[in-house]
Amino acid sequence: MSDDELWRMLHESSGMPYGAGRTAALEQLLRRADSGDDRHLAFAVRMQATTAYVYGGEPAKSFVTFSWCLAEFDRDPQPYHERYAHQLLWHFKYMVNAMLKFPELPLDRTYAVLDDMQRRYANAGHSLQAVHKHRYLVADHVGDAEAAERWYQEWLTAPRDELSDCAGCDPTTQVAHLAHVGRHDEAVALAEPVLAGRLTCTEQPQAILTALLVPYLRSGRGDAARDAHREAYRRLRGNLSDLWDIGDHVEFCTLTGNEARAVEIVERHLDWLDRAPTPAAAMHFAATAAAALRRAAGAGDVTLHRRAAGERPAGEVSAAALAAELTDTATALAARFDARNGTTHQSEWIARRLAAGPDGEHLPLSASLRRRPARRPEPPAAPAPAATVPAGATADELLDLADERWRTHDRAGFAAALAAYDERFGASGQPPRTAARRLELRAGELTDADGPQAAQEANRAALAAYRELPDPVREQVVAGRLGALLCLTGDGEEGLALARDAADFLAGQGDARERAAAYDRLALALAHLQRWEEALAAADLAAAEADVDPWLAARVALHRAHVLEELERPEEFRAAAELARRLTREVGVGELVTAATLAYARATDDPAERIAACDEALETAPAQARLPVRVFRARALLSADRVAEAVEDFAEAVTLCVEQGADGDAFLRWELANAYRAAGRPAEAAEVAEEAVLGLDRLGAQAEADRCRHLLAGIYVDLGELEPALALLDQLARNLDGPDNLPHRAQVLEEAGGLLYDADRDALAAQRFAEAATAYRLAGAPVDELRARRREADALNWSGDVPAAVRAVEVVDGLAVALTGRPEVPPVVTYEAALAAEVGARVLAADDRPDEGLDRLAGVPARLRSIEAFGEAARVELLGGELLVRAGRPGEAEPLLRNVLGGLPPGSRPASQAAWLLARVLDELGRPDEAAAVRAEHGLGDDDD
Repeated sequence: MSDDELWRMLHESSGMPYGAGRTAALEQLLRRADSGDDRHLAFAVRMQATTAYVYGGEPAKSFVTFSWCLAEFDRDPQPYHERYAHQLLWHFKYMVNAMLKFPELPLDRTYAVLDDMQRRYANAGHSLQAVHKHRYLVADHVGDAEAAERWYQEWLTAPRDELSDCAGCDPTTQVAHLAHVGRHDEAVALAEPVLAGRLTCTEQPQAILTALLVPYLRSGRGDAARDAHREAYRRLRGNLSDLWDIGDHVEFCTLTGNEARAVEIVERHLDWLDRAPTPAAAMHFAATAAAALRRAAGAGDVTLHRRAAGERPAGEVSAAALAAELTDTATALAARFDARNGTTHQSEWIARRLAAGPDGEHLPLSASLRRRPARRPEPPAAPAPAATVPAGATADELLDLADERWRTHDRAGFAAALAAYDERFGASGQPPRTAARRLELRAGELTDADGPQAAQEANRAALAAYRELPDPVREQVVAGRLGALLCLTGDGEEGLALARDAADFLAGQGDARERAAAYDRLALALAHLQRWEEALAAADLAAAEADVDPWLAARVALHRAHVLEELERPEEFRAAAELARRLTREVGVGELVTAATLAYARATDDPAERIAACDEALETAPAQARLPVRVFRARALLSADRVAEAVEDFAEAVTLCVEQGADGDAFLRWELANAYRAAGRPAEAAEVAEEAVLGLDRLGAQAEADRCRHLLAGIYVDLGELEPALALLDQLARNLDGPDNLPHRAQVLEEAGGLLYDADRDALAAQRFAEAATAYRLAGAPVDELRARRREADALNWSGDVPAAVRAVEVVDGLAVALTGRPEVPPVVTYEAALAAEVGARVLAADDRPDEGLDRLAGVPARLRSIEAFGEAARVELLGGELLVRAGRPGEAEPLLRNVLGGLPPGSRPASQAAWLLARVLDELGRPDEAAAVRAEHGLGDDDD
């Protein structure tokens, strides 16, 4: 590889983001430079590498490259060294900062570098402002408060110059100092004009926003603190070099009572500790993480997923155990720093970090939780009696009352009647029939928390008691209940037999209510087994006699509506839901009204009516039933394009899900993220989608997690965060590396290629397009393969690798011939083949073969117009005019360009391009007046291109 090519690689690397990719590219380039004899190149690569190591999370490596450059600069000065003199002086600041963060580096060496920095700055005529700042940082690090204050004042009073830190970074350190000494209002006042300006430094505005977290909080600016946290953490979360600042955000979450969010951040970055940029960053993050985890562990059983590292396998770790481990890590590192510094300052400082806890009122930070979830689920309160229990009632009268309350869904009255029975008669022996009835009613006392197994056992006990009496009718009533319950829990064979036998028996032996109830239980059993047609037949039989009991009729109508919904019979479902809503309203049982109204909301096609039904359901819904209503209402609002309201409902649904300890909050966060994006709130969308991905991964829901990753990649693009988007797409491509996922893998790779192409990273874009084309070929998608190969050739051409582009065009030609050589050519093939011809023409023109390029365009505009691709047709004709000019055929170009220009919207970019080319052609044809007229008409100057 020639020196020119190596210099081109160095130039290209400067456009890469800091991180592993840029570092690897520079290290590869450095090896090649060292194998040659271009000293200038070797110096320039090391200068770039020093900065790349600092911002890429490997500052220890920067010591070597900086020392080499400084020695080379001093040993044998060369003319090109002057070009880097300012940058080399700037790098002194990197060195002092980094040396403080490695306890194995003696403090004397840091002071020596500072002294050398001061000498060189003074000799070059620079202000010592940056030197004073770094002496302040050293004093602050070792805990010399008096020296720190002295150097702080020296720093503030010294004049700024071009070696001073930027207009955002200098105030960031000042804000941190003011916060440290408790002058929070001053810190905020100092930062306000800085934030109002334009900050373009790599570290800003996230660094100053992070420094402002505590000042905002302590000065009563909770909303500003929340916004600063969200904005800064979003910018920091992808950069290993920012691990220290991420620790500040963990601590901020702990201080504001957001332990759950703190744990999420810790889990997301936990594996960074294994490759921490500095021991100081590891110490700080470990301490803040330990404090957060200790708080979380005190709230209940919390586990985190830890990725594999070295000999440690991946797995779950409890918050308590991890807190203890990270405490040991932080305290041990602090002791090493103190041993190096000869003070106890770092240990004392880390002790304060480890002791951090909520301070003041809770400040909600999450974009997905509307309020702070309870630390532990509260036990359900004992229901207050809703009915007066007669003082002189007999045992059977109390059981009759309980049975009536159960039948009418009066849970409080039911509990009160049974409590009275147990208090008055529970200890005394009762007749077998009375005891059997009490066993039967035991099943009604059980809650969801007791589980289906307990209800099965209660019904089996009652069933045995009625058989012992015997009482065939009550036996079959209980058998039907047990049968429906068994079908619900998976024992369908026994359950269905019990329910069917009970219905058959009671059809001949029971009264109208017992018959209807038996058929209703059979319908439920069949519905649990998803035997919908049979369930509908049973529900119809139940409905025929259920009107003898309004509460039973309401339940039957509700069950029948559910079956019709599953059978996808919309008209009948709508009528059944309307009937259920009317009947449940008549009996006034909140849970039944809610279920029926929600069913009606699902049945109606009118968006406004659907949302109104949800509103009604919320009015009647008991606390435990509000979650599904909120979810459905959120989806209804989203489909009605009322996205701002949908966001609020999804957020409330997430909060309810977390509060109830229900499964599914990760899925709801996924939906909330989508709603935030639709509402034009990408920052919140990113935050919630990140939470959703973590949750879905923990659930093992790989497909859903990957779909959410794809959503998150799009959100990152909305935010202008290309690197995180590309990282997610690369991860998705790896996750989809299987024969069943080839089409999706190809789409993801092509999408990544498109992002890289739009960012002018054309060589990388070409690689992604090539990978996508291979996946499309393996998936049997030839048209998609043609498109991807065409885009590969185009990207290679723009990257300047014309020989590779020419080879890619040959592959494109073969694919196009195979697709267009068929009797029937679909419009999509016509379109792709035409664009392939356009790209081929551009590549040949870049290869100084414009005439061959023109041959490729013959007939292409007409084919594009035949499928109504008029814009593309004009673009191809415009390219034809450009190639005629490059081929030295202006006379042929003139009429073509006039025709194209006449068909383009005035003022559009293509019209300007056509006008510019036409004016150039007229100049070449010796008609300058006409050329000037064209330029004037289209607002072009003589130098426009």
